[in-house]
Amino acid sequence: MVFGSFVVDLMGRTPHLPVPGETVKGSMFRMGAGGKGFNQCVAAHKAGADVVMVTKLGRDAFAETALGTMRQLGMPMDRILYSETAPTGAALIMVDEKTSQNEIVVVLGACSTITDEEVEAQRELLKECDYVLTQLETNVSAVERLAELAKETNTKVILNPAPVQPVSDRVLANVELITPNEVEAQILTGIPIDSKAHADEAADWFFARGVKKVLITLGERGVYIAEKERREILPAYRVKAVDTTGAGDAFNGGLVAALAEGKDLWESARFANALAALSVQRLGTTPAMPSREEIDKFLEDHPS
Repeated sequence: MVFGSFVVDLMGRTPHLPVPGETVKGSMFRMGAGGKGFNQCVAAHKAGADVVMVTKLGRDAFAETALGTMRQLGMPMDRILYSETAPTGAALIMVDEKTSQNEIVVVLGACSTITDEEVEAQRELLKECDYVLTQLETNVSAVERLAELAKETNTKVILNPAPVQPVSDRVLANVELITPNEVEAQILTGIPIDSKAHADEAADWFFARGVKKVLITLGERGVYIAEKERREILPAYRVKAVDTTGAGDAFNGGLVAALAEGKDLWESARFANALAALSVQRLGTTPAMPSREEIDKFLEDHPS
């Protein structure tokens, strides 16, 4: 299961990102399905995972963007929740067409109104799942209840702590694997991730709070992976990026897909690296997620 956000991405490309008070003429606009949870679920689905999306939409036109994408991709739609009052979420995305860097404002809407009762209603589904992947782009109370419920159903929790915000020790104690990027890891632990030694310290901080495995994405430097007995940095693939929006989501979706197939954490991270490397060579978020055939071909062409 992927439990998390859906928002409609409203993306514009521009010669440079505006400074406060500046208006910049954009070169392109695109609207499409997005949100960290939805992006991750699409990535996992297209990578071949047997995955179900749990998210919450409004009763509005933007909701059809989610439903239409799911129909097109053949994704299960029976776990979609609805708010009668809050709108479907939206994200305003600006992408610098020269550097591929981006700035994003997310308005969560319905995704910030998930109730404990709506989480509890997923109990039977969780019993069927090996993993549940979640983020912090819904109301945190829903993530807290989900983590407790997953512990009761013996479902492994993967937490992608983004957008970064405080996470209680009670939640961390129920997390199998945490997947922050280097900035998120520093904010959560107070330790700058500027060396492997400092990454080791951050991993120990998470371990002390009950997290069993730690994976910190390091951008161009690769991925730091820590289990109690093994800690290494897996190098990133070198590709020419066109749009880095959603790269972290691509990685997390690929990671859960590979783990659910029984791959170990290291092989799963390599698989996720390949998926992310393919995604940044295309525009957008969900449209940029590659197929399983493309991922397997990339790995074949880039042996470790």
